[in-house]
Amino acid sequence: MRLRTAVAAAFGALSLLVTVPTSASAATGDFSYEFVGLDGSPQPATLHDPVSPGCITLPEVANPGSSEPAFAPHNDTDTWVMVFTEPNCTGDSWTLRPHGHPATDRLKLRSVFLTDRH
Repeated sequence: MRLRTAVAAAFGALSLLVTVPTSASAATGDFSYEFVGLDGSPQPATLHDPVSPGCITLPEVANPGSSEPAFAPHNDTDTWVMVFTEPNCTGDSWTLRPHGHPATDRLKLRSVFLTDRH
C-alpha cells in the first residue's frame, strides 16, 4: 500500500513538473519609437525587455483610422526586430539589427515583431 502511494505521489509530482508552462523569453534592452500625441507634438515611447519572439501592435498607433503611424524606431535590444506599417505585423516591413542606430523619422510603423535571433 505504501509503495502505491509513493509511486502515485512521485507520478503526480512529475506530471506537475511537465505541465507547468515555462515563462516567455524576453529580448534584453529597449525598443523605442515616437508617435504624435493628442496635442500634435512628438511623444517618446519605449518597450523595456519586450517578449520575444512575438508580434506587438503599438498601442498608441493601433488604429489607422484615428492615429498617425509611429516613427523613428530604435532597436537597442539584443534581437533582430522587424517593423511593420500596419497593426498585427502586416503591411510593408523593414528589419532592424540588434543594438542598431536610431532609424529616420521617415520610417513609419504600427507594429513590431521581435525575433529569437540574437
